[in-house]
Amino acid sequence: MEHLRAVEATLFASEEPLRSKDITQYVGDEIDVDAALKTLEDHYQGRGIELVRRGDRWHFQTAADLAYLLRRESDELRKLSRAAIETLAIIAYHGPVSRAEIESIRAVQISKGMLDVLMQAEWIKSAGRREVPGRPLVYVITNEFLTHFGLSSRKDLPGIRDLKATGLLDPIDMVMDEMFAEANDAEENDSESESAVDDV
Repeated sequence: MEHLRAVEATLFASEEPLRSKDITQYVGDEIDVDAALKTLEDHYQGRGIELVRRGDRWHFQTAADLAYLLRRESDELRKLSRAAIETLAIIAYHGPVSRAEIESIRAVQISKGMLDVLMQAEWIKSAGRREVPGRPLVYVITNEFLTHFGLSSRKDLPGIRDLKATGLLDPIDMVMDEMFAEANDAEENDSESESAVDDV
């Protein structure tokens, strides 16, 4: 019981989310921190305060369904453009990714300040430079992004089928996907036909 209280107190007193090894530095190696975190996570499940993991870090937060009780002023709505959403999605699914790689995937240049807007929102951050000529900066999503969207890690990002099921993909996007799939099938069939002719 004491080891649970020690881990709980360490997390409660911390101003920032902590990794398991950070907690170990406070409570000592003799405590199985990972087991304690799992027990505490189960203990706080469904309560007013929950213990949650974001990436490899743990912290206490108000239960999502009760957050409205603590709001004293309305949040400023921040509407992202479609281009910004596309850029954010590329970084979320493909990061770490450079500006040039984002532009290559979108087939269009990123407008000036686009990445700055996403960094100001604290949804992306620079993750160093890629060791290639020019050493471009690469970008990844942040723990704030995971927290905002209620995700534990990138593995929780929805797949293409999930997005289609929720109607988040535009019909035109789905049509384009089908067209590309048909085109790829046709190319494969042509290749197989050519191979068959060569064999004859």
